[in-house]
Amino acid sequence: MRKLLNIAVTGFYLLGATGVTFAQTVVVTPEQETVVREYVKKKPIASINLPGVELNVGSALPDTVELHTIDAPDVQYRYVVIDNRTVLVDPGTRKIVRVLQ
Repeated sequence: MRKLLNIAVTGFYLLGATGVTFAQTVVVTPEQETVVREYVKKKPIASINLPGVELNVGSALPDTVELHTIDAPDVQYRYVVIDNRTVLVDPGTRKIVRVLQ
């Protein structure tokens, strides 16, 4: 009986940990997106090509890619323009959080 209880507790723990992982999804608010779009229009940077790197949310960019700061208090992300698309990046993990068209 005790073994069965340990298995059940372990299962609930794993399910809880999975739920926490999904809860950490990055949310870019519409206001933040507007600030980013306006900032990028005012201060354009050259687009770069990154062969072999897919622009998907969650993909990490190589350390060789320079991330640019957005001078706005509500936006903690950095950006880069890849293949003429603005890409928002978490500076701590270098993972893509949003690709703007």
